[in-house]
Amino acid sequence: MKELPHTRSCFVCGEANPRGLNLRFHTDGRSVQARFIPSAEHSGFHRTVHGGLLATVLDEVMVWACAVASRRFGYCAEFNIRFLHPVRPGEPTLVTGELVANRKNRIYEAKAQIQDGAGRVLASATGKYLPLKGGGEGELLVADVVGDLSWVIGERG
Repeated sequence: MKELPHTRSCFVCGEANPRGLNLRFHTDGRSVQARFIPSAEHSGFHRTVHGGLLATVLDEVMVWACAVASRRFGYCAEFNIRFLHPVRPGEPTLVTGELVANRKNRIYEAKAQIQDGAGRVLASATGKYLPLKGGGEGELLVADVVGDLSWVIGERG
């Protein structure tokens, strides 16, 4: 597994975001994964990680999965999630995602899940992502990246 670049400002992977999760994503060239240990501050109900935070992490892993597989970044157009079991603060999880369909580089379909240490799926998601167009959006994203992005997206961004 190779570590993916990250950004400075992103809530999920940003190294300079003091309130962020500072996750690091890795890929085998097909799927993307990250280890995530939620803290007590991530709770919604007592001893249960907030579903919105879990959705955020699942969205992020799908964005990276789309970028790795298509060599282009995209943004979420549609998102569906199933919460199967509570995620508990302090318990290690594995977040994984992959691209399942590339519709002529016009829309990407991805899936993701969060598993506990025993491999039990705690939450799963699917999403549809629209590729970034050239120009402003892509340039801003690339300017915020820490690490070599060229091996992920090449010249296409």
